[in-house]
Amino acid sequence: MNSAEVHNLKDDELVAKLIDAKQEAFNLRFRHATGELENTARLGSAKRDIARLLTIARARGIDVEKETKRI
Repeated sequence: MNSAEVHNLKDDELVAKLIDAKQEAFNLRFRHATGELENTARLGSAKRDIARLLTIARARGIDVEKETKRI
C-alpha cells in the first residue's frame, strides 16, 4: 500500500485498514517466531504500512486508540 492510496481512504476505512494491518503484523511475527514464515521482508513492509496509516490518521486528527476500541 502506498501513501497515495492511504490519502484517498475515508476516515472509517483508514481505521479499518489500520486494524487489519496490525492484525497482519501480529500474525507475521507469530509465524516468524514459529519458523513458518519464509518471506521475512514482509515483516518490515507490514511495519511501514502501520506507520504510514498512523501518520495519516494523526495528520487528520483521528484518535486511533478511541476509534479502534469502538470497532
